[in-house]
Amino acid sequence: MIDHVRDLASVHRATERFLSAAGALDDAAVTAPSRLPGWTRGHVMAHVARNADALVNVLAGRPMYVTAEARDEDIEKGAGRSLAEHLADLRDSAARLRAQAAVPADWDRTITMRNGVTDRAARVPFRRWIELELHLVDLGVGYELQDLPEEFTGREIEFLAERWSTRPGIPAVTVVADDGRRWHTGGTAEGAPVTVSGAPADLLGWLAGRGDKGAALGTSGAPLPALPPL
Repeated sequence: MIDHVRDLASVHRATERFLSAAGALDDAAVTAPSRLPGWTRGHVMAHVARNADALVNVLAGRPMYVTAEARDEDIEKGAGRSLAEHLADLRDSAARLRAQAAVPADWDRTITMRNGVTDRAARVPFRRWIELELHLVDLGVGYELQDLPEEFTGREIEFLAERWSTRPGIPAVTVVADDGRRWHTGGTAEGAPVTVSGAPADLLGWLAGRGDKGAALGTSGAPLPALPPL
């Protein structure tokens, strides 16, 4: 059951974690490479701020981004700012999203995300939580996949398993955590079914294209499938 009120509280806590970690940097560190290829930490922070504004648009019934090109230009334009400017933008954009989420609305309504993807409005807070947690890992400031909240890790594995189940070219995969939880994904490509097992953080890293991308996982039935970029 999706609980948008509870997820909004999780978003607030994740926002504070992100701000605290980013606030410990300096201007030189902002321009250093992040863990995302081709992006500095400044790119990551600019993206997180613009994502908040994009989700304001979604909740208000507007297009998430004017165009894909405008999205990319806004990130590039904002990446080189000082740390103080990034922090102010992150706080202000988070406040705008919080204010929009407080407007009385039908949380069961269907909203449209980027590239025409539709979802329930109630899942928008969880989508924001994803952005904050994974991009804090991407900053490369000591917050790792293993540090993610346990609830988040399980839900994000489920979310990504659902997402990969509709993408072409992936064989049937059973994902098994070492605590016994199981998820199913893939199934759109020919080939032997595969079981992928390991610690939840490692499973999430593989599904999200982060960390060692599956090096610590065990497989049976077939080799570990290569997942395309998210």
